[in-house]
Parts: sequence; structure tokens; C-alpha cells
Amino acid sequence: MPKIRLNWTRNDALVAIAAVVVDLVGYALGAAENGRPLTVSALVLVVLTAPCLLARRVRPVAVLGAVLALGLALNLVASQGPHFSAAATVALYSVARVRGPAVTAAAALAAVPLTVLGSGEGEGLGVGATTGFGFAGLLGNTIAVVLVVAAALLTRRWQQETEARRVLLAERAVAEERRRIARELHDIVAHHITTMQLMSGGARANLARDPETAREALVTLEDSGRMALREMRQLLDVLRAGEEPERTPPAPQPGTGDLDRIVAEARLGGLETGFTVEGPVRPLPPALGLTVFRIVQESLTNTRKHAGRAKAHVRLTYRPDEVGVEVRDDGAGERPRPSRTAPVSGYGLIGMRERVALQGGTLEAAALDGGGFRVAARLPAPHGPDAPGGEGEEERG
Repeated sequence: MPKIRLNWTRNDALVAIAAVVVDLVGYALGAAENGRPLTVSALVLVVLTAPCLLARRVRPVAVLGAVLALGLALNLVASQGPHFSAAATVALYSVARVRGPAVTAAAALAAVPLTVLGSGEGEGLGVGATTGFGFAGLLGNTIAVVLVVAAALLTRRWQQETEARRVLLAERAVAEERRRIARELHDIVAHHITTMQLMSGGARANLARDPETAREALVTLEDSGRMALREMRQLLDVLRAGEEPERTPPAPQPGTGDLDRIVAEARLGGLETGFTVEGPVRPLPPALGLTVFRIVQESLTNTRKHAGRAKAHVRLTYRPDEVGVEVRDDGAGERPRPSRTAPVSGYGLIGMRERVALQGGTLEAAALDGGGFRVAARLPAPHGPDAPGGEGEEERG
């Protein structure tokens, strides 16, 4: 036989029990105050509201109707004074939380007279009266209904705003991740494709007269293509995260320890490039090391693309509380010439600025007065026991 699953939670059970206990205590106190005996039928009617409240999330209108019917029967049997029970409060709140204005208004209008009908109201109705209701009871229950509906509507609006904020934060996080992946793709494609293009051109030019140089260029071309594929595969693995478990750990992200390789590739591509390191070398956090690597990579790529026959120099400076990286060239090729204060143009320079901003640093990218171009970044890099974990690279002299 199929299982019958009740659609209620532990919190629903606690709410139902609490409402029944409050109503039982109220009924007992009212009976003691008016000198009326407790009857088994009245106690049963109060207890029967508990299983009704268990279904309030699935059938709120039906639950409210059942609770109001049980309350009316209780008023006829026990002749209580006018009151708005805890069970009716919970049932009406549930209707107002999930239903529209028309249903909520109808439920509120029905709850006011049905909770008073049959209750004793002063001498005019007398104890045990079964018809009519007094003005005082009607007014009190009207106020109670208004408060319950207002609380439900305010709660619903608060939850809707909370959900909207959650969705907005999720969309913002997705947009930030897309921008990060776009920056990575741009850096990978721009650098490696440019290197591969220069290597292939050099190999073609030297194939007849200098086969050894052509062979070295082809080897560099192959290595650059392989590295581009690996880095792009890592980004695609991020996009496919959750589809299947990783069988092998991904390769570590490049950092300052890979700057020698970038400089060597630039030299093989025909760009005379110098590289100096100032200050005591120390490990950097992975994200910071990747930022330094991408700045140098993108700057050298831009130099090869725009500066023509130029010389470049990369300077990495370790200071006590920060690390600085500068890429300078003396080329006079055509390229954007932004000022130090104006926003830089080009997706590569924009990506560098975004990376530096994420690390809390500053970036300068400007054409030099005597010709050439300079990109310089200063990035916070605390050194000491409170500093974040480093890249795990060995120190180089």
C-alpha cells in the first residue's frame, strides 16, 4: 500500500501544541472565573484543533474553516466569553501569509463574527446563550483580526525582500565570477596566441637559413600552445564544477615564480626584455602572486603587439608591507595613451585595474613623455606571522 506522508514539520507540531495548550489554559481559567465546570466535550473540541493546524501550510483556508467551526461548537457547548483563540490566530495568520487580498479579506470578515457567535456576552445574552453577539466582543475580535492580518502581511513582505536580496547577491556573485573568468580567458588567449604567432613567424623566417633557431621557435610554440590549453581547461573545469568529481588535482595557478618563464618567452618572441628583483624575496598569497603574474604577462603582450621594435624591462620589488611590479618599454608604436588619472582603455588594461583593485592596490598605466609606456602596480603584501599563506615557491636570489 502506498505511504501516506503528512506534510508537516516539527515546527508545525510545536506551533499546534502551543496553540492548544494556550486555548486549554484559557478555557480552564474562564470556567473557573465564571464558576462553570470543565466538560469533556469542550476539552475534546479544543484538542481537535491541533491536528487541523498540522495541515495549515498545505490547506490554510480549509484549516481556518475547521478551526472556526470547532470554535463555534465550543461556544455553543461551553458558552465561553467572547475571545479570539490561539488556534484561530495561527490559522488566520497562515491564510494571510500565503493567499491573496481577496481570500484574506474574506477570511478576516468570516473570522470576526464566527468567533463571537454563541459566546456569552454580559447579561443581555446570558450564560449559555447560543445566538447573537455583543458589541464589545465584536470590537475586540475585530482588533485581533486586524493585528493578525497586519503581522502576516508584514512578515510576507519582509520575506519577499529577503528573497529578492538573496537572488540579487547570487546574481552579483555569478556576474563577478563571469568577469573573473573573462579576465583569465583574455590574459591566456592574448598572451599565448601572440607568442604562438610570433614564434610561428620566426620559425618560418629562419626555416631555410637557420634550422636550429626555427626548431627552438617551434618548441616554444608547442609549449605555449600546451600551456594555453591547460590553463583554459582549468577555467572550463570551474564552469563544469559539480558535474563530475575531479580525478586529478588541478595544476597550481602561476605566480611570481613563473615570471622568469614569461620573460624568456618574450625574449624568444623578439622582445628584448630585462628582469630584476629588488628586496628580499618571500612567498606571496596565491591570489596576489597570480595578480603580479597576469600584470607582467599582459604588459609584455601589449608591448609586443603595439610597441614595435622596443626594449622592455620588468622590475619586481619586495617591500616590508607591499610588493611592487613595474613593466616599462621604450617603444613608440601606436597604442592608447591614457593619463595617470583617466580610466585606461582596452580590455587588458581594464582587467589589470580590476585585479589590482580586488587586492586593495593601485595601478598606473600611462605613456611616457620621452616615448614608451609604463605599467606600475603597488599591492599590499603584509610580511610576518599575520600574513596569509604564500605560494609555496622557493626563494630566489
